Amino acid sequence: MVPEAELKDVLDELQRLRARVPLLTGALAASTDGLIVAQDTPGIEAEGVAALTAAALGVSIRMTDATGRGGFRELLIRGENGYIATYAAGASAVLTLLAEDRINVGRLHLEGRRAGARIGEVVDAAQDRVDRPVPSPRPPQSRALPRRGTAPDSP
Repeated sequence: MVPEAELKDVLDELQRLRARVPLLTGALAASTDGLIVAQDTPGIEAEGVAALTAAALGVSIRMTDATGRGGFRELLIRGENGYIATYAAGASAVLTLLAEDRINVGRLHLEGRRAGARIGEVVDAAQDRVDRPVPSPRPPQSRALPRRGTAPDSP
């Protein structure tokens, strides 16, 4: 899981993104298995969107693999009333954006890719710290000198 300080950083990034792109109606960052990292999605059930994002991500990854297109980068869905765009956010997260139909799709991609990269850096760094085992303290080393007339131990 992502520590509280990093959650605030991710939420701040989502809010800055929504301020830069006024036609965004929601933004959420989720783990690749569908758990919410942070969300700014007024009027939307974020847990359901995160779970559906994970399902769509699974299909997208299989599609890119089957067609030899490399690793997943982004997915764009257009409905009658707007767009849903999902961007890779590091190794263990995705960014999903909800936008009005009138949005400039080029701007959506530009801002989504940048925000996904920043969120990915935060989440991956936090995940690395969580996954890295804490070294156990070493017992104190004896510093006894050899007795007179004996040779020190050889390696």
